[in-house]
Amino acid sequence: MKNFRVERSINIAAPAEKIFPLIEDFYAWTSWSPYEDRDPNLQRSYGTITRGQGATYAWQGNKNVGSGSMEILQAAPSRIMIDLKFLKPFKAHNQAEFTLQPNGNTTRVTWGMTGPASLMMRVMGLFMNMDKMIGKDFETGLANLKVMAEK
Repeated sequence: MKNFRVERSINIAAPAEKIFPLIEDFYAWTSWSPYEDRDPNLQRSYGTITRGQGATYAWQGNKNVGSGSMEILQAAPSRIMIDLKFLKPFKAHNQAEFTLQPNGNTTRVTWGMTGPASLMMRVMGLFMNMDKMIGKDFETGLANLKVMAEK
């Protein structure tokens, strides 16, 4: 089984200290996540910890968002690692990573996801480009994050 990686980056005209709380707090994701507006009846549940290491979040929605859960494994000012489990529309276990690199008056934010490329993903890859499909979502999310952080 091979692994896949999808990654997108953006420069945000804000310090990392302003961007970091928008990523490490699952309640803040509703303001920028590209998946929030795909199901008006999206059901969310938050753990007792909602920000930083150990924070958990789960969702259940229509076919556009599916269902799954996330847990923040590491939350350092320059890097946030998330354990990401999808249950529907198909099962997958991936790692998401956000890195924040100061660059003069901006911060370079990179959103990446890695995981095993299951047989199902490889077959789907024959009909659709997974990097472009997931990457487009990451681009939208990062653009939304930029708007929120630059306010």
